[in-house]
Amino acid sequence: MTTRVLTGITTSGTPHLGNYAGAIRPSIQASQLPDVDAFYFMADYHALIKCDDPQRVARSRLEIAATWLAAGLDPEKVTFYRQSDIPEIPELCWMLNCVTGKGLMNRAHAYKAAVDQNTAKGAEPDDGVSMGLFSYPVLMAADILMFNAHKVPVGRDQIQHLEMARDIAQRFNHLYGQGSDFFVLPEVQIAEEVATLPGLDGRKMSKSYDNTIPLFEGGAKATRAAVMRIVTDSRQPGEPKDAEGSHLFTLYRAFATPEESAAFRQALEDGLGWGDAKNQLFERIEQELGAMRERYAELIADPARIEDILQAGAEKARRSATPLMQRLREAVGIRSLSLQASAKTPASSGKASGKTARFVSFRDESGFRFRFLAADGQQLFLSNAFGNPREGGDAQKRLLAGVVDVRPEGQDTLQLLLDGQPIAVIDAANWPLIQDALADLRAQQG
Repeated sequence: MTTRVLTGITTSGTPHLGNYAGAIRPSIQASQLPDVDAFYFMADYHALIKCDDPQRVARSRLEIAATWLAAGLDPEKVTFYRQSDIPEIPELCWMLNCVTGKGLMNRAHAYKAAVDQNTAKGAEPDDGVSMGLFSYPVLMAADILMFNAHKVPVGRDQIQHLEMARDIAQRFNHLYGQGSDFFVLPEVQIAEEVATLPGLDGRKMSKSYDNTIPLFEGGAKATRAAVMRIVTDSRQPGEPKDAEGSHLFTLYRAFATPEESAAFRQALEDGLGWGDAKNQLFERIEQELGAMRERYAELIADPARIEDILQAGAEKARRSATPLMQRLREAVGIRSLSLQASAKTPASSGKASGKTARFVSFRDESGFRFRFLAADGQQLFLSNAFGNPREGGDAQKRLLAGVVDVRPEGQDTLQLLLDGQPIAVIDAANWPLIQDALADLRAQQG
């Protein structure tokens, strides 16, 4: 079974070495596994919660996209997109807000921390607290549930948000599912082996501590200069060093093979000078990052190329988001008036009233589409968008001709295929009903 994994990257800064070792590298490695369907997105709406500098957000979006692509992310194998390019996400966020209790949000760690800080300094509890900060977990839930991710790799500080996403999903399923579930309940994925790198001063590498080592920005010269500023003890060349107690060794180990790490440890214990050790660390880092840095420079110099990749990723993501959003709209009552008018009660519907299954074509912001309705007016599926009405009509004819197939899409969904090309995402439970309705319609038309 394919596992859908989703990871978001907030666009509020420039990636550093700690981001690479702790998130970027392991995520790219995971995306290359054969049984993983990876969704990676830039959380630019989330960035607005913590950053009110438009230039910084805009620059960060470019730098982060270039970083992931330079580091080896393959947009053909994964779905790589910007949050802001998927209009269904904020729409889903509003729907989820409407079923989420304020009491649940009151318990969010980030909100409680802000209230505690205000209380400690004698300010109003909600001083400086925006609705973005307060409802941040709901937007995170929308990011995850929009694509029915099975697993979400997060740090331990984000586990609560995953638990909230599960609570919100269960609430929505209960209110509107009518016996079936719209949302998969996501699971937390904690990678214990992922490195948390120390910064120049030994604390966790973080921009808030001003102790980071640049990843690509500033070139090899900036990386070397930062490495040379790593704080070490006063032991001189020739004196044995405590490798395990040295954050310089921790950094080296994050980039080296076990054999290289063992040799480096032995050299430190044999008296290798700190200056020489820093040179070796820089050379080992550069061995991994040098070629990536060249690709990064090429990408940064060609924003249009990155934009094309992201637009293609958004189109790919919306193939799942758009049909799901249509189902959710209809579930909550935001449905077409023409469809509502044509719907009949069970007693007056179906073959007894002379009604048959039918296609209903229409146009929306996505393009030309059609619904396939059962005899009683129930929507069996909504098609993907076509470039023109003729394509939609041809698809309907081929459906009636029987050249239709399915393949798994998610845990409870299938892709409907014509000549190997997906034209809709359907509930697995609806597939027998669709087959019966098509057969009835073919028989009716002779």
